[in-house]
Amino acid sequence: MKKELVLSFIVASSLIASDEIELDTVMVTDTLKSKVVNDISNENLKSADLAQALSENSASISMVRRSGIANDIIVRGQKKDNINILIDDAKIYGACPNRMDPPTSHILANNVESVEVTEGPYDVENFGTLSAKVKVNTKKPKEGFNGDVNVNFGSYGYSKYSTTISGGTEDFRALISASTEKSDQYEDGDGNTLAQQLEKNSKDKTRTYNDKYDEMDAYEKKTFMGKLYFNLTDNQEINLSYTANRSDDILYANTGMDALYDDSDIYTFNYIANDLSKYSKKLKFSSYYSKVDHPMSTRYRNNGAMDMTNHMKSKIKGAKLQNDLNLFDGVLTLGVDGSKRTWEGEYSNKMSSYLGDSISKTDTKNKAAFIKYNKDINDLNIEIASRYDNTDIQTAGEEQDNDYNSLNAYLLTTYKVDDTLNIFAGIGKSSRVPDARELYFKKSGKLIGTPNLEQTKNYEVDFGVEKTFGDFKIKTKLFYSKLKDYIAYNASKTQNNFENVDAKIYGFDISGLYYANDEISLDYSLAYQRGKKDSALDGQSDTNLAEIAPLKATLGFNYERGKNRFRASYIASKAWSNYDEDNGEQHIAGYGTMNLKYENSYIKNTVLTFGIDNVFDKTYATSNTYKDLTLLTSTSDEVMLLNEPGRYVYFNVKFSF
Repeated sequence: MKKELVLSFIVASSLIASDEIELDTVMVTDTLKSKVVNDISNENLKSADLAQALSENSASISMVRRSGIANDIIVRGQKKDNINILIDDAKIYGACPNRMDPPTSHILANNVESVEVTEGPYDVENFGTLSAKVKVNTKKPKEGFNGDVNVNFGSYGYSKYSTTISGGTEDFRALISASTEKSDQYEDGDGNTLAQQLEKNSKDKTRTYNDKYDEMDAYEKKTFMGKLYFNLTDNQEINLSYTANRSDDILYANTGMDALYDDSDIYTFNYIANDLSKYSKKLKFSSYYSKVDHPMSTRYRNNGAMDMTNHMKSKIKGAKLQNDLNLFDGVLTLGVDGSKRTWEGEYSNKMSSYLGDSISKTDTKNKAAFIKYNKDINDLNIEIASRYDNTDIQTAGEEQDNDYNSLNAYLLTTYKVDDTLNIFAGIGKSSRVPDARELYFKKSGKLIGTPNLEQTKNYEVDFGVEKTFGDFKIKTKLFYSKLKDYIAYNASKTQNNFENVDAKIYGFDISGLYYANDEISLDYSLAYQRGKKDSALDGQSDTNLAEIAPLKATLGFNYERGKNRFRASYIASKAWSNYDEDNGEQHIAGYGTMNLKYENSYIKNTVLTFGIDNVFDKTYATSNTYKDLTLLTSTSDEVMLLNEPGRYVYFNVKFSF
């Protein structure tokens, strides 16, 4: 087995408006709008999978299990384009219409410094933030000469190696990071590999793995990131970055195809100037370009003789200019934003290099202007913002083009009652346009997309309270989201399966901390949401909204003394009792799983970590089977579930210099 590295990263959640997770120390710091969990790079050493890291650290974030890696996230019952994922202010969109390569799969865990999750429509600076923004901040180069090396081994033949080198002067700094990782197929609590889960459950044995491939590795992944920072003057800076991800032979057991490879590249350029004049407190110009190349194929299956392939490509380029200025003892932000997203794909096999388009080349062009004002009035903070978007969607296919316009806005207020009590309230409206898959995707000669979809609008109200009782802190948030023209999948149709429907999602989340003493602390979170369509889709009777995860809780026990740290965490979920049965979802049993981690730093500049996940080797599934994804049918005529990994043991050595 080859080895792979990790510098891990990760994230945690938010209850009130956003959650941010940074590294370096085990300290946890909370404010009403944000949660900062440090030393997360050592918290998730198992793989580069950001989705798993997020879901383990936040009750309001759920994971959609797609493979041993490259998994997806759901934030408060929303995923896909309903949440906006940014990497250092850049966007990247997966190419696969079946979510084999969601944006989180192109984010390299070993390069992440912090992750901020902002729930709700409270973002006007970025295009398409309907229900949440997930902002990933990668590492920055530091002065001097420093770096680290990680070596990680785990169950199921997992190995990872990574290194980061950073250095420079006050005026010029650089960073280089690289990693490689590889894993066999994981086994669930019953001891079944991915191939064995498929063999045991698939109704169609032609879709199972060929004997030649049923023991192949689950994936191999290599990454690279480089950054350059230049200080032009005392108040002006330019920075550039390049990130590459190369993933090969990723197995997707409950899907009919596997990814032959998944390659992505992200380029960014930023210019920042502070205090240029009384009219410019901060001026920032940012631009980015990203692309994904993703062929998926039947090559490794029993029906793979023809090597049916759907080769998908996605790219996006964008730029933003914004200026902050002081106005009436507050900060006024003015900005313009634009992007062009291109998505295309085509079917082929061994007999023919072209059989037809899966998505005819489609360009989504957005132009926008935004304004935001933030002001403190004694103990009250007020933020008011608005954004206007014009979006053109043009396809090279025979279907209609589309044009969308929207005006979005929000009002956020935070009031500090006293040193122990803060109150948060927000109201806002946001929107997002349909993507090329929802409009134009074709499969087996049928148009699955619906070319005349309306854009989705979210009207939301949030209210939260944060209270401290001595060494005990609790914060809670309530939300109600009214979704107009929500884009849902209708499995009862033979074509034009995507449909607009009005819906609502409401719920709450609670989180907090308790410091028993200088050595012992507890952290906890709890989240519940409920989603309903105002009326059933055409030809159906079920009004439950899909992908609304049930009640979920996390509880963590932390002990730190000298050079020793220990953490025990418990993650539990109720059974799925409200689900969209008409569209392929099914009852899933509840679960509870425990993870343990111990680390010490007795050796100079070295941290040794030992961990066990799913200590009791339980067999369980976390994600449901909404037919928005094309999944295989099981022997019980239901869509096939994919179980989570069983007991996982890992060991990591990190040397810093």
